[in-house]
Amino acid sequence: MSSMLLIDDNHSIFEGTMAGMHRIKTLIIAICLILAGCSDPVLEQIAKQTPISEQRVAQLASALEQGQVRNAKLIRTYSQKLRQSKPELSDLIDEFEKDATTQGPMYKALLDRLNTVKNQPQMFSSNQAIYEELLNIYQAADPVLYSDALSDPLNVLADMSDGQLPRVNALSKAQSLQANNAQDFGVGEQLIGNPNYGQWQTGSNGMSFWAWYGMYAMMDNLFDYRRKRIYYNDWGRYRNYSYYNDYGRTRYSSPSQLRKQTDLDTRTRKSFASKGQKFTSAYSKSRTGSSSLSGQSKSAQSSAKRFASSSRKSSFAKKSSYSKSASFRNSRNTTSRSFRRGK
Repeated sequence: MSSMLLIDDNHSIFEGTMAGMHRIKTLIIAICLILAGCSDPVLEQIAKQTPISEQRVAQLASALEQGQVRNAKLIRTYSQKLRQSKPELSDLIDEFEKDATTQGPMYKALLDRLNTVKNQPQMFSSNQAIYEELLNIYQAADPVLYSDALSDPLNVLADMSDGQLPRVNALSKAQSLQANNAQDFGVGEQLIGNPNYGQWQTGSNGMSFWAWYGMYAMMDNLFDYRRKRIYYNDWGRYRNYSYYNDYGRTRYSSPSQLRKQTDLDTRTRKSFASKGQKFTSAYSKSRTGSSSLSGQSKSAQSSAKRFASSSRKSSFAKKSSYSKSASFRNSRNTTSRSFRRGK
């Protein structure tokens, strides 16, 4: 009888909630990492950093829900105003408004990356790569830095308003196009190259073109693009400023996404070289166009430059998929920008 009770007790334990099992699994992993830390100090760093990064991501969710992320609040405001002036764009506006919540692609991507570290550590080739990814997630979830990153979808909404709503944290489109000798790739160009909104696909002609994810594909039909397809070789040479590509790429991309970007850039460069032509990397230099960004973003840009110099050696399956991470401190935005500035 006692043995049967023991079996029943064990059975009830294993039929606990998924949340309980997840906590037990996390605890076991942490204990194992700490115990192994004596032979590998990086494992101990991973064990300590994992709950810290988890907490930061959870705090970001709370900040978004409570309206404490500046550009998330502006996304809501812009969305409301734009629905009134352009109700025909409501479906697309609804999609962009998700960026102000935990249902947006940027926040979901942080969760996915955190889960990959915790549940699929074999995807990383070294403990150092895991630790660096945890640091990048922690830094990307900083509410001030995250607010800066939201300037891209926010400014897409501004451009959708035909100038009725001002850009934020960025120069006007005309000013940045002129400053960068860039090509106008249409409304939404700030998000081209950002894997949270689309991806580069290779056509039958061997050329890579931008394809939007899901509902974002509506932009192809709603707006008059200069081309039906935006090809990587054109965009790479003549792209305009965007926060993601010029400041946040190493923070708001997974290691595998960064590897794909590097591989595409390398393939394009080799293709041009085979024809006796020169291709300048899309990430070889930062474009002009930022305005009133936080100190965190400026530090991220410096880190991104270090990443660019070593990206050819980076790989999701090699030593490390990130450059050395710069440390970020919690701080308030070092500059301010009024709601009506930026036209």
